[in-house]
Amino acid sequence: MTKHIRFLQAFLILALAALALGPARAASGDVLEQDSEAALKALYAKAPGAKALGAKAKGILVFPNVTRAAFVLGAQGGDGVLFENGKVTGQYRTGAFSAGLQAGVQSYGYALFFVTDEDLNYLKTSSGWSLGVGPTIVIADAGAAKDVSTLTGKKGVYGFIFDQKGLMAGMGLAGQKIGRIEK
Repeated sequence: MTKHIRFLQAFLILALAALALGPARAASGDVLEQDSEAALKALYAKAPGAKALGAKAKGILVFPNVTRAAFVLGAQGGDGVLFENGKVTGQYRTGAFSAGLQAGVQSYGYALFFVTDEDLNYLKTSSGWSLGVGPTIVIADAGAAKDVSTLTGKKGVYGFIFDQKGLMAGMGLAGQKIGRIEK
């Protein structure tokens, strides 16, 4: 039994390492931009607070499809687009590894709203932004997303998670990093 578990772990690590830490390049910039724009529009339709926050944000980083898989060890990854004043100004990759009591496969999207120039510049000038280091991130829940006044009076980066599909269960420690994709 231990041999099978180790085989599954090794396969998962290799498969997901290619996904999360592959060469930093986007498969198709136009498709990624279209998917990111569609995801942002869908988020705005479901969360009016996100739309109001988007009107005030200095930049919005949208990852339309992040895939996560785990069996004790896990990884996740996806590509996204940074919007400033409604225009695409860069493409980014997110990736993470985790370890813990966890199992499953899941996909989801998320958007990060940068409220200040300082936070946005940190993303753009750092050599890879690790979540938990740098600007403070607030994940907006359904209640806060309905009342944008609870979000806009604070400094930081606001995150909205959307389109969750699949099943992931357990607990784990994760390290996530976001870096610019060089064309």
